[in-house]
Amino acid sequence: MHDFRPKQKQRVLEHNKKAWDHQVDGGNPWTIPVNEEQVSEARSGNLRIFLTPTIPVPQHWFPVLKEARVLCLASGGGQQGPLLAAAGADVTVLDNSPKQLSRDQEVAEREGLLLTTIQGDMRDLSLFEEETFDLIVHPVSNVFVPDVRPVWKEAYRVLKNEASLLSGFDNPVCHLFDEEEYENGDLVVKNKIPHSDLKTLSQEEIARRYKEGIALEFGHTLDDQIGGQIACGFVITGFYEDRYKEGDLLSEYIASFIATKATKKASP
Repeated sequence: MHDFRPKQKQRVLEHNKKAWDHQVDGGNPWTIPVNEEQVSEARSGNLRIFLTPTIPVPQHWFPVLKEARVLCLASGGGQQGPLLAAAGADVTVLDNSPKQLSRDQEVAEREGLLLTTIQGDMRDLSLFEEETFDLIVHPVSNVFVPDVRPVWKEAYRVLKNEASLLSGFDNPVCHLFDEEEYENGDLVVKNKIPHSDLKTLSQEEIARRYKEGIALEFGHTLDDQIGGQIACGFVITGFYEDRYKEGDLLSEYIASFIATKATKKASP
């Protein structure tokens, strides 16, 4: 587990907010809004949303979505939220990036959908009461916070009994390798897990990332990613692995993403 002081945590939060605003401007795939056909398909009952890059969430992972209260957690970008709203859910999207949230608003206005957008930190859901939501959808995003266990704890608190958290996250092996060598086509082990850009990058490189709006990343252990969910009281009721886009070096050897369905079981 990483150990960061509050001021440093806040600086990372503010920096990654600006970085993801920059990613929207640059056309990152996770910032491209869904089109009219995808919304139409969701309205007709064919819902395809993604927690990881290429494999859609299995249909049997969803509860009955009509009028279900759904939280899209760190899930802006005009993708999951609008499609869940089109499927009949009462959707709230919480994200750190205002421009990512604007993508959701853009699709909602275009398609006549109702959803709520809130700018906030995925680790702090204090504005929601306990047992508020029937489902939480949390695609790959906790790589951008230094401590992941508060995410699971808060998700557990705001979910109703028997409700589920659907999460995607990267395999910690992704953070083992030297970035420059990776870009040159070589897998050279450099980092330890858990990983923090703040601890492994030079001060010059960190300054460059702050200046150029490149997000800071953190590689969490499976003990924190999966064990952390279980420690909160979740029961893992679904699991699959995924790979990155075709041609990705690491994906030739191992699945580099994980998705879990974690269910909040009622106390006996």
